[in-house]
Amino acid sequence: MEVRWAGVSDAAVVARLLHDFNTEFDTPSPGVDVLAARLTELLPAGRTTALLAGDPAVAVALLTSRPNVWYDGPVLLLDELYVVPDRRGQGIGSTVLDRLLADATAAGVALVEINVDEADVDAQRFYERHGFRGGDVAPDERAFYYSRELRPPLGPDGA
Repeated sequence: MEVRWAGVSDAAVVARLLHDFNTEFDTPSPGVDVLAARLTELLPAGRTTALLAGDPAVAVALLTSRPNVWYDGPVLLLDELYVVPDRRGQGIGSTVLDRLLADATAAGVALVEINVDEADVDAQRFYERHGFRGGDVAPDERAFYYSRELRPPLGPDGA
């Protein structure tokens, strides 16, 4: 399956897949139009990138990049990895992740991070199979992800 980096012209495709992902898992989404507008703005800047698999696209990986004082090279956060339900179990997610890791390595990326819900043991196994390790900082110490919204997420009206 072809995996390629999305361009600005793919913003609506990426937005549709991200919206479908949120909808499938009962997570609020600002809607395809709002997401597409944000992606049209963010993709050209290069700190937000996306991979698409298939034509038409059946999978997306959304990433954000940032510098980090602890690493000599950028750190990527894999914000989302989504494969449409009827195409799961066919190795598409692995193909996308393999491409992501190969390109990231070639580009000098130092670290790739992902947050996985505790209950999502399938995703945990998937990432562990691909060499990711859990958030434990020491064998007897669990790590936790915390966040605090300072502004509400985008809504359907773009605000």
